Amino acid sequence: MPVELWLYFILAVMIIGSIACLEIKNILSSIITIGIVGLFLSLAFLFLGAPDLALVQFVFEILCMIILIRAFAKRSITLTALKRDVPETIIAIVILVSIFVLSIFALKDLPSFGKPIVRVAEHYLVNAGDETGSQNIITSIILNYRVYDTLGEITILFTAILGSLTVLRKIGRKKRNA
Repeated sequence: MPVELWLYFILAVMIIGSIACLEIKNILSSIITIGIVGLFLSLAFLFLGAPDLALVQFVFEILCMIILIRAFAKRSITLTALKRDVPETIIAIVILVSIFVLSIFALKDLPSFGKPIVRVAEHYLVNAGDETGSQNIITSIILNYRVYDTLGEITILFTAILGSLTVLRKIGRKKRNA
């Protein structure tokens, strides 16, 4: 079975899961549903030949599910059902169908499975040794071409950790003072 069909299946499951997440009345079930959507996204990354992104998405999804379940487990949340108007529902369905159709066209432009686009990588493979002076091409790519990308990712990660610690510390202080 071609990979493109698997990607259509994964995309359809993700769209259905997202709609189900919005429609489910139980918060815990909704969190689990959105976690399943994220896990299917990691499967899509895996089928597209990006196992590193698939692994990061998988770990991120598990951590998000743990944090969300922990945050909502002991809270009593009362849900109020919203009355939906027919025009809003029709607009939402039209938007979802439009996104689905556009994604089909976007997935058609992807190279076939096993034949990646190597325009950028070809430049690195040919010129990495001469431009960086490194004997190892992988080392030259990681330490010379991708260093700002990695630095940006680390900055975002530490900023998120600092933000989380700040929020948790404020909550801890409020409980101690109360």
